[in-house]
Amino acid sequence: MWGPEGLDEVEAELLGPAEDLKGRDVLEIGAGAAQCSRWLAAQGARPVALDLSHRQLQHALRIGGSFPLVCADAGALPFADGSFDLACSAYGALPFVADPVAVLREVRRVLRPGGRFVFSVTHPIRWAFPDEPGPEGLSVSASYFDRTPYVEQDEQGRAVYVEHHRTVGDRVRDVVAAGFRLVDLVEPEWPAWNSSEWGGWSPLRGGLIPGTAIFVCERD
Repeated sequence: MWGPEGLDEVEAELLGPAEDLKGRDVLEIGAGAAQCSRWLAAQGARPVALDLSHRQLQHALRIGGSFPLVCADAGALPFADGSFDLACSAYGALPFVADPVAVLREVRRVLRPGGRFVFSVTHPIRWAFPDEPGPEGLSVSASYFDRTPYVEQDEQGRAVYVEHHRTVGDRVRDVVAAGFRLVDLVEPEWPAWNSSEWGGWSPLRGGLIPGTAIFVCERD
């Protein structure tokens, strides 16, 4: 699943047709509990699930799966050049780093020539609106161009959660600066069947403004 709208890879085929994934080496970045890797393994691919959070990978281990789990920084991937055919990231890693180009360059390094990297993030336009599912979430409340990170702190003032805002143009320039070719930018529409409402996500908002941006990149 690429985002809260419900666009799944079976339908989207952004990594390619499911039947073509068999035997492919795939790196999932910011894997969390490795849901994407589990699906990839079911298609016959050889995934590796990577995340910075040891706790998230513990969840993945409890759920199970016959593929490697790697605890590492996406900006310093512990793999040799050209180790993977494909890479993917669904809301993982990239929104949470101050230097996304460093991550993108690392992903490009570990991909084989012709390799594809597909990643999804919160659509940048959402940063201008309150994170509310109802009508109050439809009025612009902040500058789209304000790149100040969103930070949550604990009682001691230590940052426990940080998310960085990039405009659409920033994301495109990051992809190009890392040496990728941008093949597609997908903005999934909210489907009629999805009646879910949680956090800032809802059919009301999803029918009016995009919530997810999916970047399809290739290493030439």
